[in-house]
Amino acid sequence: MERRAFLLATAAGAGLAACATPAAAPLAATARVVPHVDLLEEATVSNLAARMARGDLTSRALVESYVARIEALDRTGPTLRSILELNPDAMAIAAALDEERRVRGPRGPLHGIPVVVKDNIDTGDRMQTTAGSLALVGAPARKDADVVTRLREAGAVLLAKTNLSEWANMRSTRAVSGWSARGGLTRNPYALDRNTSGSSSGSAAAVAASLAAIGIGTETDGSIVSPASMCGLVGVKPTVGLLGGAGIVPIAHSQDTAGPLARTVADAAILLGALARKDYTRGLDRNGARGARIGVLRRCYGEVSPFVEASFGAALEDLRRLGAVLIDPVEIPHAKDAGDPELDVLLFELKADMAAYLATRPEQPARTLEDLVKFNVAHAVEEMPWFQQELFEKAVAKGGLDSPAYVEALAKCRRIMRGDGIDAVMSANRLDALVAPTGGPAWRTDFLSGDNFNGGSSSSIAAVAGYPSVTVPCGSLAELPLGISILGAARTEETLLKIAYAYEQATQHRKPPTYRATIDG
Repeated sequence: MERRAFLLATAAGAGLAACATPAAAPLAATARVVPHVDLLEEATVSNLAARMARGDLTSRALVESYVARIEALDRTGPTLRSILELNPDAMAIAAALDEERRVRGPRGPLHGIPVVVKDNIDTGDRMQTTAGSLALVGAPARKDADVVTRLREAGAVLLAKTNLSEWANMRSTRAVSGWSARGGLTRNPYALDRNTSGSSSGSAAAVAASLAAIGIGTETDGSIVSPASMCGLVGVKPTVGLLGGAGIVPIAHSQDTAGPLARTVADAAILLGALARKDYTRGLDRNGARGARIGVLRRCYGEVSPFVEASFGAALEDLRRLGAVLIDPVEIPHAKDAGDPELDVLLFELKADMAAYLATRPEQPARTLEDLVKFNVAHAVEEMPWFQQELFEKAVAKGGLDSPAYVEALAKCRRIMRGDGIDAVMSANRLDALVAPTGGPAWRTDFLSGDNFNGGSSSSIAAVAGYPSVTVPCGSLAELPLGISILGAARTEETLLKIAYAYEQATQHRKPPTYRATIDG
């Protein structure tokens, strides 16, 4: 099995668990169709902010409209199952922000804008934080994650928690992306029988379907960029450490990061700016690719289909027409050698980091990864109807972070993907960025055979290095979106967003979903 597929593969999806907790009922009960609901499709942060500035839209009305749209598309209709839980306080928060706007003016571009947040990110409110597992259902988190604190400071409205691949796709080698015991299976809005990829599946599907303008996902290896690509979105996997990681249910601190999911590069830049307290919109320029030296990565992301190769080739020609200087090809010399060391690093860090996280949730009975393994065995009917927990069990058997095997594996990963990898290639070729296909089109969900990463995946290059990556739509195959990834050295998000923006504005590949039941092929 290809390395990315092994790390993120999944195979299973029981029926939908309760989509909202009882706490969500007060907000859900207020949902009704209001005049703004039909204007939400593809609405951008800037669109919505401008309407609120003019006074013809309020944040409260916007929340009501999104709740009505969630009811129509997520709970009924196509039944996307992307939303786990509505925030029972969203209406009150929005009303308070409306009053603040009236009295003091807006805090910034996110003032009053609803945002959806992946359910492995702590919110110190009445919503649950469970990573999709029944093991963490009960007492909510005690306080906000760092990224949630930044969202609230920016004036965003936390609208809902989104479904995900349970435990961020790190429980089993055969887990179906987008499935969790708590939420069931998230469905792809472009074709309901196709997968959303993982693990930020719910956030991606919700933003693609305009259930919110923007969303927050998390990534260890591909969990932002892959679902973004398959849902026709812009996804930003920032440099590890750019955003605070406290309050996120972990896999591995050396690779974990939160990041934006949006329908446009501008919206992604606005959201990243709020999270990082930096204005990333100032560098956005329709001519931003002109003169940029971009290395074309080939052969280091697995086999791709002729269709993906053709789409990638067309994207390269578009970049050339935009004035980019392509160095084709360049290569990360030993990229394929990082697979086993990466998995070792993830397993060692999962054991240590999960114990540290569970210590912040003292109301929960689980204190260690081994406790979670025991919980899954005791609740196997609900938690393991399709796949087991081989990765959890392997992680439990690992030693501490002082183990020579861990230290060696981490050093090898960083040497291959940083010093001898991205840093060396970019320096030798005087590059501003690298480009590769993000992956293939969404595959048909198969609970028995598991995931099918049918177009390769370039996510591990930036993920193992801990460096940034931006995926942007580059076309489609039979109406299923495809994306390209623009990646670079540490803290080069501004450069990557500038190139992605120029490409997006020139090509306009993003198309809204049509919620087809199936697509042949």
